[in-house]
Amino acid sequence: MTSDAAPALEPGRQIHTYDELTPEQIQDVLDLLEAADQSDGVHAVSEQGRLYLRHGSREGVRHFLLTVGTHLYGYAQLEETDPIEAPAAELVVHPSHRGRGHGRALGTALLGASGKRLRVWAHGGRSAARHLAQVLGLTLFRELRQLRRPLTPLDIPEPVLPEGVTVRTFAPGQDDTAWLAVNSAAFAHHPEQGSLTQRDLDDRIAEPWFDPKGFFLAEKDGRLVGFHWTKTHAEEQLGEVYVVGILPDAQGGGLGKALTAIGLRHLAAQGLPTAMLYVDADNTAAVTVYERLGFATHEVDLMYRTES
Repeated sequence: MTSDAAPALEPGRQIHTYDELTPEQIQDVLDLLEAADQSDGVHAVSEQGRLYLRHGSREGVRHFLLTVGTHLYGYAQLEETDPIEAPAAELVVHPSHRGRGHGRALGTALLGASGKRLRVWAHGGRSAARHLAQVLGLTLFRELRQLRRPLTPLDIPEPVLPEGVTVRTFAPGQDDTAWLAVNSAAFAHHPEQGSLTQRDLDDRIAEPWFDPKGFFLAEKDGRLVGFHWTKTHAEEQLGEVYVVGILPDAQGGGLGKALTAIGLRHLAAQGLPTAMLYVDADNTAAVTVYERLGFATHEVDLMYRTES
């Protein structure tokens, strides 16, 4: 969520809601996001949100376009796919058109569309976004940290796998079903990651950054028990610990630490200078593991919600 909270009325402002956008509308939104990213130094809409934007209609996902005349000034996305949690949203206003109440207008539209039961991301935790959340009557309830560490020198211990565990790389089309099952079990209490479907996996495999050589699977007795999926951000020269997942009955034996080390060594071998990852601030066990591996907080994403 990046925007403003000024209540001023903008003549000709309209907000239209769509289940699916045309290619022209998608490009307009992508251009807006690029302008905001350049201005703010942080992505206003998450990777998942961008996939929803670019890959056609998705049940439970709606797009809000705020226009003045023929010009797109703001964008919001509302996702209502979680059967328990309140709908989640992201919103952004073009940097050249802030301070005119567009953020508040989009936020108000999201509140109305969700029946005033809403969660909203403020990526980067910028002051304007925090103020907008306050104006909309939202309260902070989640902090997602982005951690980073240099990959040179890679001063981490050699990975030591638990007895009987072997590691290989992901084979698209062959490992999909098994990986989805392990991901679901490993992240049963994580609303975003644990609910990934075959379509979500297919969307990511279709992305230019996908490389199966950086997607590591751990097996024991012919059964998939864990994984470390890495990601390369070529333009930013960043390697990402994209997601590390371990089956519940395989946790506690050092597999997660070993897989993390294997992935970091792979990223370093690509010549990338820095690694990053995301972790919830209240996941103290994971934060501790990553800090011991040399990671430190780089920035934070904040999620706000209505009281319910």
